[in-house]
Amino acid sequence: MPIITFQNKKIGFSVQGKGRPLVLLHGFCEDSRMWDDFLTLFTRRKIVRIDLPGFGESEIQDEPSIEGMATSVKAVLDHLKIDKCVLIGHSMGGYVSLEFAKKYEEQLLGLGMFHSHPYEDSEEKKKDRSKSIDFINRNGHIHYIKQVIPSLFAFDFSKGYQFEVNKMLYNAAQYSPEGIISALEAMQRRADNSAVLEAIDCPVLFIIGKEDTALPMKESLNQTALPNIADIHILPSIGHMGMFEAKRKTAKIIKNFLSNVVK
Repeated sequence: MPIITFQNKKIGFSVQGKGRPLVLLHGFCEDSRMWDDFLTLFTRRKIVRIDLPGFGESEIQDEPSIEGMATSVKAVLDHLKIDKCVLIGHSMGGYVSLEFAKKYEEQLLGLGMFHSHPYEDSEEKKKDRSKSIDFINRNGHIHYIKQVIPSLFAFDFSKGYQFEVNKMLYNAAQYSPEGIISALEAMQRRADNSAVLEAIDCPVLFIIGKEDTALPMKESLNQTALPNIADIHILPSIGHMGMFEAKRKTAKIIKNFLSNVVK
């Protein structure tokens, strides 16, 4: 995996294909490898995948923040001389995508919120993140990810697709507990970016899992009324991991979105 150094920290990324790029940002306790199987359906597209700070090959920031993660994405795009792209973020990657849109909207042809939303944490959610940090400090991150990752899938999906879940668990086990904690703290402190969606000029794609327990359905639906141009998809029987739970369907949704925004 290629590496750049930005602000004295390593950032890992990968590039494949040609044309106007689609940039994919992974979520919490994930890295760019999560897209491996999904991207077998995108054979004629330039794809850039980035490991966000603290995950994969990317080092933890000195002062972890969602804004800092967005700046690291910008550093990779500048290194690759990419001036325009479609940016799609999964979960935490959606938070980063919105921060990128706030700072560098002129570079976006389209924005995708893949099981994500623009709102800041509720007070209850902030307390939950503090409890998670305390749990990791007391018990280690392995026990934590064994609880979190299977819960992202709807119903008994994890039992039917144990290979995918085990792969995610294996990859997440390689992260440092400090990397996971830094991301929890960054999400806990992030700002409300609903105004970014209200003001954005480019089209916005929403992929929402009807059985997603990680994101409140009310927030998922409320955000869809914010942009001027919205492409909205609500998937029944799907949880928080549509790229696994409905790989072909979500890939087709993204392909159609790309065909409309990339000329």
